[in-house]
Amino acid sequence: MIGLLVRSSQFFKCASDTCFIPRMFAHSLYVLQPKLAASIEIAEWKGGSELVEAPLFKEADCVIATGSNDTLDTIFKRLSPRSRFLRYGHKLSFSYIARESLAKIAVQKVVGAAIDDIVAWNQLGCLSPHVIYVETGGTLAPESFAELLVKELESRETTEPRGTVDTNTGAAIAARRMFYQVRASADEKTRVWSSPDSTAWTVVFEHDPEFQISCLNRFVFVKAVADIAALLAAVARLEGQVSTVGLSSPVHRASEIATALARWGVTRICPLGKMQDPPLTWRHDGRPALGDLVSWTDLEL
Repeated sequence: MIGLLVRSSQFFKCASDTCFIPRMFAHSLYVLQPKLAASIEIAEWKGGSELVEAPLFKEADCVIATGSNDTLDTIFKRLSPRSRFLRYGHKLSFSYIARESLAKIAVQKVVGAAIDDIVAWNQLGCLSPHVIYVETGGTLAPESFAELLVKELESRETTEPRGTVDTNTGAAIAARRMFYQVRASADEKTRVWSSPDSTAWTVVFEHDPEFQISCLNRFVFVKAVADIAALLAAVARLEGQVSTVGLSSPVHRASEIATALARWGVTRICPLGKMQDPPLTWRHDGRPALGDLVSWTDLEL
């Protein structure tokens, strides 16, 4: 919808069973700005329909798409040479907590912020954390931080329940839990906590800092790292694939940590607890928010 800020006519293709809220937004906008709302068209169909999509791709000045890299490559091949293509492929995100944030006076607030990022959209988004990295050397050990996280997740399940998931998703969570439970039984450096009698939430703590992709739906890893250099070594294989890092750090270290992350390729660093709440000015994947949606004409006299 950000294209409305440049008053562009837009055709939205919604994913299956997701068009209700966009349509409610459009109807609400029509009440306030009928002319602007009249420039919006919203539809829903199964992707890949040549009959529907070919005319749209032919006429569009700009096409914006999100999805897997394979899906985006397929769309690109079908576009007119004159169409601008803004692609947003699969990305990953994680959190980083500096040792100074683990002081007893502040740690509960930090735990609450970390839970906010996990609970929002049940991690089902590119801005959701798969792993929470916690620095060693603070007044609270990373493993103890994981235990506090467990207590807060348990509490949030009563006030903000995750909701049901389909059979395949539930089976994937159960299988992943079992894998780490077996590992924990043989390795004291691994621990697992999970919601009893359900798949509502899972926390896995490991000393091994290597990044692990979560199966989401409130399944999160907590990993110990010595410093930012150790973190970058642990996530080295993800270079160019990270969207957002949620950071909890004192001001005097935030600049140093953010600079290291930015040089490595992270395009958004935000306060812990705000990962799923980007501002309107957010430069998605490091691109200008509006610049790509505007064509300029230069008049030189």
